[in-house]
Amino acid sequence: MTEHLEFYIDGRWVPPAGQSKTLDVVNPATEQVVARISAGTPADVDRAVAAARRAFETFSRSSREDRIALLERIAAVYEKRLGEIAETISQEMGAPMSLARAAQAPAGLAHLKQTLGVLKDYPFVETKSTTRILREPVGVCGLITPWNWPMNQIMCKVAPALAAGCTMVLKPSEIAPLSGIMTAQVLHEAGAPAGVFNLVNGEGPVVGAAMAAHPGIDMMSFTGSTRAGVQVAINAAPTVKRVTQELGGKSANILLDDADFPRMVKHGVRACFNNSGQSCNAPTRMLVPRPRLAEAVAIAKETADATVVGDPQGEKTGLGPVASKMQFEKVQKLIEKGITEGADLVTGGLGRPQGLDRGYYVRPTVFANVRNDMTIAREEIFGPVLCILPYDSEDDAVRIANDTPYGLSGYVSSGDPERAFRVASRLRTGNVHLNGATVDYAAPFGGYKQSGNGREWGEFGFEEFLEVKAVMGVGK
Repeated sequence: MTEHLEFYIDGRWVPPAGQSKTLDVVNPATEQVVARISAGTPADVDRAVAAARRAFETFSRSSREDRIALLERIAAVYEKRLGEIAETISQEMGAPMSLARAAQAPAGLAHLKQTLGVLKDYPFVETKSTTRILREPVGVCGLITPWNWPMNQIMCKVAPALAAGCTMVLKPSEIAPLSGIMTAQVLHEAGAPAGVFNLVNGEGPVVGAAMAAHPGIDMMSFTGSTRAGVQVAINAAPTVKRVTQELGGKSANILLDDADFPRMVKHGVRACFNNSGQSCNAPTRMLVPRPRLAEAVAIAKETADATVVGDPQGEKTGLGPVASKMQFEKVQKLIEKGITEGADLVTGGLGRPQGLDRGYYVRPTVFANVRNDMTIAREEIFGPVLCILPYDSEDDAVRIANDTPYGLSGYVSSGDPERAFRVASRLRTGNVHLNGATVDYAAPFGGYKQSGNGREWGEFGFEEFLEVKAVMGVGK
C-alpha cells in the first residue's frame, strides 16, 4: 500500500492545511486497500485557488508558442509513462489491462495531441467590420472528474484549459484519485509553471462544494452524475461563474429493420458492456423491430454468455469488476428491480459470476421485453446490464429513444447510411454513432437535457475555456 497524503499546490507537494482524515483507495478486483489519500478541506481549496490566481496573472499572458511547447512536453512525459498510467487506472477502478492499455490510458494522450492541433491554428483575434474580437482565457478553473474514465476526463479538461491560458484546481474522484496524482507528477516533470495546475483530493460535498462556491474560481467544469452536477450548479450560482457539465446518459441503440443484425447486435452488447458498463455514453437501451426481437435476443444472449469476466490482469478478460462496493450494490438493486417489474431476464442476474467470490464483479446481464417506463430503462445503471426494447415503426423507435430525461449519445444502424442519418437527425442527443462508428476526439462531446451543458473535446471543448471580448472602433 502507498500513501499519498499531500496535495500539489503552487508547484510542490504540501501537507493538508489542518487536521485531515484519510480515505482508502480500494482495488475493486481484490477488495484490498492499495493506497491512502488525505481528504481536503475548504482551507486547502483556498490555498490552491490563491496559487492559481497568482499564476493566472502571468500564464494568461503567455504566448501561443510557450503553451504549445508546454503541451508538447506534457505529451512526451505522458507517453513515456503510458504503461504505468494504464497499470494505475486498472488498479484503482478495475479496468481490464487490455482496455487500460488500448483505450483508458491512451485517451489522455489523444486529448493532449488533439488540443495541440487546435491551439496551433486557433484564431484568438479576428476583425469584423470595425470591431476586433478577442478570445481570452476565462480565468481560474475548478475541475471535478469521475472515476470511470479517469485520465480521459482529466486530460479533456486540463489540456484545453492549459492551451487557453487558464490556471486550475483539480479534484479527481476519491474512488480513483491515483490518476490525478499521476497527472500532477507528469505536469511537474514537464515543467508546468508553479500554480498553473493544482491538485486537492477529497470528497465532493466538501472539496467540490468549496470549489463550486469559491469566488476566486471563474469556471467549474464537472463530469459525473446528474445529481451531483445539479449540486455543483446550485453552489456555483451565487458567484455567477460559468458551469459546464457532462452528466449521465441512457443512450438508445436503434437497429432499423435493414441493419446487419448478427454484426450490430453483437457490437451493441459489447459496447454496452465495455468498461463494465461504466460509460456515460454506453448504448444501454437496444431498440429492435418487434418481428425481429427473438433474433436479437438470441444473439445478445450468445454474446453476453461468451463474455469473459475476471481478473483485470488476465489476458482473456473482457470484463473486470465495477469500481466500488457502492456501485456493485447499486447495480444489484437495479437488476432486482428489473426482475420484479417484469422484464424478461435473458441471462445474467443477481450475484457474482460463478467462480468469483471476491471483488465487485457483476454478471453480464441482458433483459428483454423491457418497457420504457421500467426503472431499468429510465435510470443510468452504470453496470454491464443491457435492456432490449421492441418497437413497431421507425417513428415509434424515435419516440422511445427520445423518451428519457437524458440526451448524451445515441446509436443508429441501417443498411442505408442516409436512412441512418435521417433517424440520427431526429434524436435529441449530443452525439450519434452510425453503424458502429467509434468516438472522434475532434468531435464535440456533451449532451442535451439532463445530460448536461457545454461541450468537451476538440475545438468545441477548447472554446469553453475562453471569454469573448469585442473591441469596437478599430481602424476608424
